[in-house]
Amino acid sequence: MARRIIMIHGAFCGGWAFDAFRRPFEAAGHLILAPDLPGHAPGAERASLAGQSMRDFSRFVIEACQAEPEPPVLIGHSLGGLVAQLAATRAKLAGLVLLAPSAPWGVAGVSMEEAASAMGLYLLGPFWTMAVDPDYGMARQYSLDRLEREERRRIYGQMGPESGRALWETLNWWLDPMMSTQVAANRVTAPVLAIAGERDLIHPPATVRQTAGRLSGQIVVAEGMSHWLIGEPGFETVADRCLAWIDALPA
Repeated sequence: MARRIIMIHGAFCGGWAFDAFRRPFEAAGHLILAPDLPGHAPGAERASLAGQSMRDFSRFVIEACQAEPEPPVLIGHSLGGLVAQLAATRAKLAGLVLLAPSAPWGVAGVSMEEAASAMGLYLLGPFWTMAVDPDYGMARQYSLDRLEREERRRIYGQMGPESGRALWETLNWWLDPMMSTQVAANRVTAPVLAIAGERDLIHPPATVRQTAGRLSGQIVVAEGMSHWLIGEPGFETVADRCLAWIDALPA
């Protein structure tokens, strides 16, 4: 059964991040949409991005889902996985796939790298008021670490700034009195599949397991893989796992 599938990119990215990952889905006959979150389109003004919140992003995704003629499958990667969780509380979905997702409010990280990414941004000053630029050293070490240098440089060259406010709400949720990233699990009615990279240090399997558990979802750990599940070596296996799960969803 052909599905309508919306893919939500992570921080510092755009819809282009799914250029490779979407191909197996399109080959299987599914209709793929990979929109740019607000402020992430090529050439977008930094000022249009700086104040965007996770709720702004989720509203955008909810509207995209509601515009579809039938409930879509929502696939979110990294920060986009958290956006997808938030959207799933209000949008009618056929299924929800979370690839190395950022954790919702209340899920504590388990690794030193998670803590470092949460606190390191404070070196920039009041980053929650800014559009934050990507950092090649961080991308090389934690996100694009399994890519060859040339491919890593190519992908990094496509990256752009991210909303400091959205990063703060995601990485420092315990300081957010508005609980912007709280996901009401009882309102997520779609089936959930979460996939974690075995070697992912930013969103390691133990953290992803907590996220999936809150949503009564299934978790799969991709052996030998890191954070860039949508394009690092072996991404085809991840795509195939998603496709098999989607094919098994109720019509």
